[in-house]
Amino acid sequence: MAREWPLWEIFIRSQNGLNHRHVGSLHAPDAETAIHNARDVYTRRKEGVSIWVVRSADITASRPSEKGPLFDPAEDKVYRHPTFYDIPDDVGHM
Repeated sequence: MAREWPLWEIFIRSQNGLNHRHVGSLHAPDAETAIHNARDVYTRRKEGVSIWVVRSADITASRPSEKGPLFDPAEDKVYRHPTFYDIPDDVGHM
């Protein structure tokens, strides 16, 4: 019986974007092949400038049901909120 290739999650950074966006998944034997296949499948119109591939098995996610215990402690750290800082107008992408 043939072994199935691992599943890879694909993230593309667009021409005018600053961050990578999840666009889909594909099967490939290794990361390099996954990048080449992702380029062919997800950037046919040259809209991407960068591709990230991550094995699906390597992703660990939090549970939405645990949102409170995970994120509530951040409310105690008011210094993390940008309300105390004056950001100059010439600073982009904030």
